[in-house]
Amino acid sequence: MNWGKKIGFFTAFLIPATAVTGYYLGGGWNYLAISLAFFIIPALDVMFGTDPANVPEEKIKQVSGEFFYRFVLYCWVYFQLAFMGWGFYVVAFGQLHYWWEWFGFALSFALVTGGIGITVAHELGHKKSKLERFYSKVLLMTVCYMHFYIEHNRGHHVHVATPEDPATAKKGENFYTFWVRSVFKGYIHAWKLENERMRRKGHNVFSSRNEMIWFTLLPLFFCALVTLGFSLYAGFIVWQIPAFFFAQSLLAFTLLEQVNYIEHYGIVRKEIAPGKYERVNPVHSWNASQIVSNFFLFQLQRHSDHHANAIKRYQVLYHYDESPQLPTGYSAMVILCLLPPLWFSIMNKRLEKWYGHDQVLNEQAHP
Repeated sequence: MNWGKKIGFFTAFLIPATAVTGYYLGGGWNYLAISLAFFIIPALDVMFGTDPANVPEEKIKQVSGEFFYRFVLYCWVYFQLAFMGWGFYVVAFGQLHYWWEWFGFALSFALVTGGIGITVAHELGHKKSKLERFYSKVLLMTVCYMHFYIEHNRGHHVHVATPEDPATAKKGENFYTFWVRSVFKGYIHAWKLENERMRRKGHNVFSSRNEMIWFTLLPLFFCALVTLGFSLYAGFIVWQIPAFFFAQSLLAFTLLEQVNYIEHYGIVRKEIAPGKYERVNPVHSWNASQIVSNFFLFQLQRHSDHHANAIKRYQVLYHYDESPQLPTGYSAMVILCLLPPLWFSIMNKRLEKWYGHDQVLNEQAHP
């Protein structure tokens, strides 16, 4: 991968840069990051189109091992922690006078912690390195969604595109119904998975080894500690910090659930025996190879290859022509999924096309 593409992955930092700039410009400028994410990036996706090029197979090992790509993600982890500190300072002592300024600031903040931060946490959480997995958990703690580390890796990747997966949207299911199911059932399922792990290892489910106990409590401890520190400094209880922390967390993981909805809407794997499904392959996730938005999202939109090869690093994920293709990148699709009639009119046609294509592929594979 050439240096132009390498540097392109640093464009993710433009989102927090515009959030900070918007705050200091004040007023309606607090929506600057939102304009970048949901208007400018989709326009650039249309302008620059897709990039179907893949890293040559013989170079995958070399490119996967290049430290530069991990360095970008590590930079993001420390940057986000600093960004969180700045955000807490702003809500405690800054100049946000009207509700619409607060909303613009909180949503812009969530674009950073959720839109980019959870994407980085997702990438790091799939890796074998203990350091990378630790960084993943830290990022998820800042948005109160630490159970995602368990549910996504041990639940979603096992059951994706089946009725057993709460993070796979059904055909005709609107985003709002999906959000309730995915958020609450995903959290409950993470408890189930971790409790099963405890029993297999011979531990009590209420022991300190149960990660779900820590994953539930750590965001609360983090928020309490930050609130205490700022309150002691200010000489009064800074109630704005917990209010802001939980509000931006809600917005952040809602962005994640929008992405979940987009990535797997209506896709189903063939049931080859009762409760047993065909192996996940690149046709079981929606794909988007728009070059600009993929820089911002560390190629998360090449989601088809990610599910077929979960351990692959983002820089070597493949584009597959046979994968179902989204009409555009996630930035525009996130807005589209909030409008169910428009979403269904566009996506159901593509889904029906995929059904026919998948049937042909299965017939070719099993004549």
